[in-house]
Amino acid sequence: MIKLLIVDDSALMRRQLMTLFQAEGDFEIRQARNGDEAVRENREFQPHVVTLDINMPEMDGLTALSLIMAERPVAVVMVSSLTNEGALATFEALNLGAVDYVAKPGGTISLSIERITDQLVAKVRSAARAKPKGKGLSTAGVARRMQEERKKATQESSIPRRPATATDGLLVIGASTGGPRALEIVLSGLPKEFPWPVLVAQHMPAAFTRAFADRLNQCCALEVVEAASALAVEAGKVFIGRGGADTLLAMRSGRLTVLPAPENPEYLWHPSVELLGRSALQHYDPKRTTAVLLTGMGHDGSDAFTEIKKRGGHTIAESEDSAVVYGMPAELVNKGGASLVLAVEKIAAQLSTWASR
Repeated sequence: MIKLLIVDDSALMRRQLMTLFQAEGDFEIRQARNGDEAVRENREFQPHVVTLDINMPEMDGLTALSLIMAERPVAVVMVSSLTNEGALATFEALNLGAVDYVAKPGGTISLSIERITDQLVAKVRSAARAKPKGKGLSTAGVARRMQEERKKATQESSIPRRPATATDGLLVIGASTGGPRALEIVLSGLPKEFPWPVLVAQHMPAAFTRAFADRLNQCCALEVVEAASALAVEAGKVFIGRGGADTLLAMRSGRLTVLPAPENPEYLWHPSVELLGRSALQHYDPKRTTAVLLTGMGHDGSDAFTEIKKRGGHTIAESEDSAVVYGMPAELVNKGGASLVLAVEKIAAQLSTWASR
């Protein structure tokens, strides 16, 4: 049985979620009306997973989350509105230790819960297998430590910029559950002189990727943008694939371009890491391509990244020790597609080493 704690200030919402998970047949469920009750129930009930609303009276979800992760770390799935404010709060929650989130359709689940039932159940089940990180060094703290170590090791040696062409270096990164936190650690660890364009496919709703790119742009030395329209690929720039779409490379007017495309129904997850990897194989020299597969459930990207390695490129799979969900990177390792297996905190340094050759 999976012990689940549902936290929401709406009685209707709690009842609907209770009914939804009871129908699954393998959940033991308790409820909490606010953050204060959530902290107490986490201590007494000791759930495997908590679904946590953000906006609640008496104690909001972010405050409750920080207390939960300090006292008894548990897998938390945030329930967030599809607004800019909701997205920013969600990323703060992920930084505090939440493993995943579900976006309320139309701002409230109660009016259209059937639209996200399958997704919600799948994410809660995945969270039950996840490893909550608890209270430790924050993402910003990890980034600062890596930057200090890099400065000591390289004395801030510069890496010359080069035009982004099909024969220059390219970095492709894929991530899912736990990915926002992992991406923040990796990308904030890259120096401003990093010479390759960086393409990122993170499974995420359309309403969240702009806020995610803006957040990363504030904490990274590299410029980070959302690939919401066709953009020329530039060296030393990070392109976050737009949610609700797939991200592809193409030649436009003689220039390599990254652009969104409608979700391909043949693939389960979007933006699809597999499609981005296949696109890179088509338009870039595989020997000059580096691919990183971070935390996440499923196998998205493992086939394409394995092909990149077979054709002479470098690949990294996040290690089981640091991954929130060791699904996607495990598939890459099992298929023989990982050149290296590294903890997330060590990936940026390795990328900088490869890029400086």
